[in-house]
Amino acid sequence: MLAEHPAVLEAATIGVPDASRGETVKSFVVRRPGIHVSTEALVEHCRSALAPYKVPRALAFLPELPKSSVLKILRRELRDREIANRSQP
Repeated sequence: MLAEHPAVLEAATIGVPDASRGETVKSFVVRRPGIHVSTEALVEHCRSALAPYKVPRALAFLPELPKSSVLKILRRELRDREIANRSQP
């Protein structure tokens, strides 16, 4: 759904640990060059077509997504980074 937004070049969504829910949805977005879009606008875009539990609870903008040599998005690397960032003081 995020990739359908005109301001989004690429997007990836993963599950991240959450204290109250066990796991929650977080999306990582690469914006198209020269186009600005807010987190709120993207979340609202998702709400218009997704079930509430599928709408990202958190969203992060990145300059690029990690990819393999065959250009597949490495969601495991995004998850590992997120867990490492949460464990830092």
